[in-house]
Parts: sequence; C-alpha cells; structure tokens
Amino acid sequence: MKKQMVRISILQSSKIIVAIKVLMGFLFSLIAVPMIVFGDPLIRKMGVVYLFMPVFMGIFGFVFFVIGATVYNFLAKHFGGVEVEVRDIDHA
Repeated sequence: MKKQMVRISILQSSKIIVAIKVLMGFLFSLIAVPMIVFGDPLIRKMGVVYLFMPVFMGIFGFVFFVIGATVYNFLAKHFGGVEVEVRDIDHA
C-alpha cells in the first residue's frame, strides 16, 4: 500500500527537531569544558562558543527546519509529496 506525505506540521515537527539539536549540542558542551579549563586563550574562546552550542543549534535548527518544511509543503502541494510503501504486519 502506498502512502503519500502531503504536508509537514511545521510547529509540532520543529519541537522534535529542536529537542534533537539541543541534545546534540550538549556534545559540544562536553568538549568545551576541557577547552576552557586547559586551553590557551584562543582555545578558551573557542570553548566558550562550544559551551553555547546547544542554544545555537536549537535556534538554527528551528529556523532552518521551518524554512525547509515550508518549502516542502509548497512543493508537495504542486508536485505531490514523498511516497512510501507500507504494509501491515501481524503481531504474533
């Protein structure tokens, strides 16, 4: 059975994307701590930027997802959405 995704819910989907991006940004924060503690002045500055990566990634993730979802919704309206083939499975 084929299904077609004709629209992406922009705000609901962006909440999930922002949560994922913020979690990924925390990896940068883990890298930032040793940079700030043990680095020379230039490395410390980079560490401070890395420390704020969860915020930057959340904001930019939201903005770019909203743009991408809007473009997808516009194009899907005119050309059709992404098609996937699905089937039901038996839960034994």
